[in-house]
Amino acid sequence: MPSPHNNLYDGDDDDYKDGKSKRRLSKWQYFIRNKLTQLEQLCNFHKILQYNVGQNPKKTLTIFSLVILIVFFCLKGTLFGSDTSTYASGILKSSTSSMGKTSANLNIQDYYDEDKFFDLQMKKSKWKFWQKDPKIVIILAANEGGGVLKWKNEEEWAIEKLSINDKKKYAKRHGYGLTIKDLTIAKRYSHEYREGWQKVDILRQTKREFPNAEWFWWLDLDTLIMEPDKSLEDHIFNRLDSIVDRSLNEFNPLGLEQDIPYLDTSQDLEFLITQDCGGFNLGSFFIKNTKWADLLLDIWWDPVTYEQKHMVWEHREQDALESLYATQSWIRSKVGFLPLRSINAFPPGACSEFKDDPRYFYNPNDHDFLVNMAGCNFGRDCWGEMKYYTTLLEKMHSKWYSRFF
Repeated sequence: MPSPHNNLYDGDDDDYKDGKSKRRLSKWQYFIRNKLTQLEQLCNFHKILQYNVGQNPKKTLTIFSLVILIVFFCLKGTLFGSDTSTYASGILKSSTSSMGKTSANLNIQDYYDEDKFFDLQMKKSKWKFWQKDPKIVIILAANEGGGVLKWKNEEEWAIEKLSINDKKKYAKRHGYGLTIKDLTIAKRYSHEYREGWQKVDILRQTKREFPNAEWFWWLDLDTLIMEPDKSLEDHIFNRLDSIVDRSLNEFNPLGLEQDIPYLDTSQDLEFLITQDCGGFNLGSFFIKNTKWADLLLDIWWDPVTYEQKHMVWEHREQDALESLYATQSWIRSKVGFLPLRSINAFPPGACSEFKDDPRYFYNPNDHDFLVNMAGCNFGRDCWGEMKYYTTLLEKMHSKWYSRFF
């Protein structure tokens, strides 16, 4: 019997029910069928391409070449490396479990879990055979005294994590090298109280690790780069003539003699430091990778120099350098002083006796490059200062649309 709902139907009931059931196939069945069809077409792609080459070879080859170029540029960073790669060595591997606990208690984001930063090695990938050596290498001192003088608390671990993450992002952004050095007090120095001199030893070690680097930038852990968009080339090296003082006329807190015999200030600069209220500041400085620098580090590290004055040199390696600068013209001839706020701006609590002197202190309106919370562990709140400047950094450089998310 034909269906009363379809006057045009002239088949039997079984055929009608068959057709009706087909029309009632669920959406997911149609979806699967369509996907299988697409997969079949994809499998026959080589036949289609072969046909198209025969029909229109120029057009097909042009499209194929564009596809190859797109794939090449997408894989360029993986296969050949890039100037924005971050080089890291000497990564802190100890006590990572404690650092992980810190994040939960102090609400600090774990950055090393995402990219295995603590597992990065100095060895380059065998695939990156076009990768260039970094011209500038950042040396970050970390874990000073940790686990030897005292147990580090959660806030100290949090400061370390924030500081390392800050330097890592900056190095990656500008293609600089980054090496993080564990300053846990070494046993070999304990017999002569030479812990503070690790700085010189680490500089020599890093020069061996990065023999092709041009400059090394030493940074203490309690520093924060506040203007990460500025490269060191634009901020420092491309304008040395206009920002460096070689005569001590601008600032001379130690009252050093300004002229000594055989001084030649026409020589190239190879050591860039700053001065604060206590003299030379070695929390942030640059040293060039040259034979002169090798000789300076040898003299600076010489046990004879150390043994003569270690009882009166309160600031250890800093006092030794100040003494060499004051008496050795071959050293002074290549040393230049940067403005303190260019790479070493202080928070209000540091150098409190000069609280009204704007040359010392960080000013966000002037977009000072780096803040150094030097001496925060002497009567100040290191974690409070780091948290304040980290929040300020995020606020200053957040995108306008981030307020809506």
